[in-house]
Amino acid sequence: MLNTAKEKMQKIGCTIPNILLPNEGIDLSSWAVIACDQFTSQREYWKKAGDICYGKDSTLHMIFPEVYLEDDNKEERIGWINNTMNYYKNKGVFKEYRDTLVLVKRTTASGTVRYGLMLALDLDAYSWEKGAKTLIRATEGTILSRIPPRVAIRKNAILELPHILVLISDKKKSVIEPLVKKTESLKKLYQTSLMLGGGEIEGWAVDDPELLNSVADALCALKEGLDKKNPLLFAMGDGNHSFATAKQCWEDIKGTLSEEERKNHPARYCLVEIENVFDKGIEFEAIHRAFFNVSLADFDKEIAKTCKKVNVESVKNLKAVKAFLKKKQETHSFALCSGGKYFIYTLDGAKSSIPAGSIQRVIEALAKKSKGSVDYIHGYEETDKLGNAEGNIGIFLPAISKDTFFDSIVKDGALPRKTFSMGEAEEKRYYMEGRYIK
Repeated sequence: MLNTAKEKMQKIGCTIPNILLPNEGIDLSSWAVIACDQFTSQREYWKKAGDICYGKDSTLHMIFPEVYLEDDNKEERIGWINNTMNYYKNKGVFKEYRDTLVLVKRTTASGTVRYGLMLALDLDAYSWEKGAKTLIRATEGTILSRIPPRVAIRKNAILELPHILVLISDKKKSVIEPLVKKTESLKKLYQTSLMLGGGEIEGWAVDDPELLNSVADALCALKEGLDKKNPLLFAMGDGNHSFATAKQCWEDIKGTLSEEERKNHPARYCLVEIENVFDKGIEFEAIHRAFFNVSLADFDKEIAKTCKKVNVESVKNLKAVKAFLKKKQETHSFALCSGGKYFIYTLDGAKSSIPAGSIQRVIEALAKKSKGSVDYIHGYEETDKLGNAEGNIGIFLPAISKDTFFDSIVKDGALPRKTFSMGEAEEKRYYMEGRYIK
């Protein structure tokens, strides 16, 4: 029955992995560390994490926080990471759970709860290329220059510690949620608080062959319901560049292997946490835009090229903007501020399926003409402040809808850069599970 579950999963771009977790006696509150691509401008955060983990077994000693990527000791740090991985393996820090999925419950500091399932995705079923129709896809544009530095970190590592969150579109809640109802009968693997405002995390083993088959069947049923010519089953939610790095490392290895060796080589897969986009604990947050040194006339000229007709309505203030954008949007709309005035723009016959796509067309058009610059802003107030400064424009975007998220990617391909966020930094995935890749 286990082999049957594996066979089903491998046909849809995933597999049941062998999971590494810290052995008994290890302090999990200092073992689990936030994703390496968070707090990239705040060394003080990582200094605090270092103080907490000093002298303890921790994932911090096996990751490369990106805040340090530009430092001069990069090669030395990578060597230290690889040595620590080998040391931990030989020391017996890890306990391996073979043929096991892990059900994860995350409770953030604000009390929000979301569930995920750890499994391994097939890198041969993934592409970051524009227009890709693979089962596994990037949701936002991949910046290729970000991959080589990360390849240097992964290429000689014996194991992976993933912070990658991957979304499935499971409105019927058939994959993860049935497992949540069975937690009392599942073996609990861990429960710990997370450092520096991260909340709490719990994990249960899903290793019963019957349960594994149920998960496989549910995932297969999701795939069967997809467009046969453009089947998107797994969409990157967070950590796309880490997943792309794993893909590049696999491509580098693949050419040295026989066809038979490629089938089950550990580097062919990447451990991720899948989450249901319809989990009530997942909220997409909009990322706004600020245009610098761009006139409203120039903006209006370019936005008109992205659709058949532009309708502009004046509103009183930022409060009115927030109230409008927080409503469920049935139209292709966004808000704009400039010179202390506020407007709602609604586009008829837009070429893009979401407002962020229309704004991206304006960004690209202005860049070709070397007009102004743009920045990506979290929060209404900061966008308001920047947008109303002399010579600037602030663009307020609605949060992307869960109902249209997958459809937008299928229709338009990868979404524009910085289209959405899956929460604040402390709400992202912390490192806990691992997996050998050599």
